Amino acid sequence: MLINLSNIKKVYPGSKDPVIEGLNLAIKEGSFTVLLGPSGCGKTTLLRMIAGLESVTGGSISLEGENITNMEPGDRNLAMVFQNYAIYPHMTVKGNIEFGLKNYQMTKQQREERIKLVMELTGLTGFENRMPNQLSGGQRQRVALARAISKSPKAFLMDEPLSNLDAKLRNQMRSELIQLYNKMGTTFIYVTHDQTEALTMATDIVVMKDGKIMQYDTPENVYSNPANVFVAQFIGDPGMDVFQTTDDQFIGFKPRALTTEPVAEGVSFDANLLTTEYLGYDYQMTFEVPGKGTLVMRNKKKMTSGEAYRLSVPLEDLYYFDRDQNRCEPFPITGLKEVFHADK
Repeated sequence: MLINLSNIKKVYPGSKDPVIEGLNLAIKEGSFTVLLGPSGCGKTTLLRMIAGLESVTGGSISLEGENITNMEPGDRNLAMVFQNYAIYPHMTVKGNIEFGLKNYQMTKQQREERIKLVMELTGLTGFENRMPNQLSGGQRQRVALARAISKSPKAFLMDEPLSNLDAKLRNQMRSELIQLYNKMGTTFIYVTHDQTEALTMATDIVVMKDGKIMQYDTPENVYSNPANVFVAQFIGDPGMDVFQTTDDQFIGFKPRALTTEPVAEGVSFDANLLTTEYLGYDYQMTFEVPGKGTLVMRNKKKMTSGEAYRLSVPLEDLYYFDRDQNRCEPFPITGLKEVFHADK
């Protein structure tokens, strides 16, 4: 493993409650590891502790077996890319990249060769003499990436680097980051609350909630095999519909598993259609199950709001969770009354 975090604890001054406590995480060398979770879950705090920008209250961090818990940020050989680019507005593109290299005791020729290489990697060739205010948001983010790459770090730490870009540019930069990762083969540790970024870019996803790791797995397993109710409802567009059963266990199903067609085995129930949203590829519909709450369905067939429908979920598309909301083996389901007990 490249980076190991052991029993990490973080308490901010003036607070008694830890933001993170007892966290253990091993980040694989060469992986694109995404720290994913809602705002306030501790993902950025964790990244900043790895970078050395936040102190560690308890536990230890090691890089290639060396304890770096109290090491200065500049001595860790890690490169941080921030959300707000953090490039110097009074320097050209080339000047921004070269500035950090001057501290590495490189000759001018070595610096020129390194700058040329990273400019090519990040698609900035020809922009050497541009000032930051002459660049688009995507180009400024490339400058920040080029500056980080130029230092040949052991890992890149990225804190929501695409969140300031519009949707089209964000999609383009996401593709470029994947290509860059594939070319370099260096470890990327990336923080986001955007699950699309996580699922499309990551080799490994760390789903976090309240300073704890809820699941550490491949994108495919996080999506298809959620470890608990939180991951099931957080991952997906939209997340899983989950209801409590009469014996306080939980049953779940993905919105695309719902059908208006009868099923041989499964659960069926009546629901009233509240809203229909056209999303281009398909429709997203919100239903109310009388006395039980709401659920979401995704379907290519348009349905009429205000009408009642009989919905079904095939048995093979059901997910089961125990009383602690953790994934468990299937338990008997014989009818609607046993399935729906509480709101989503």
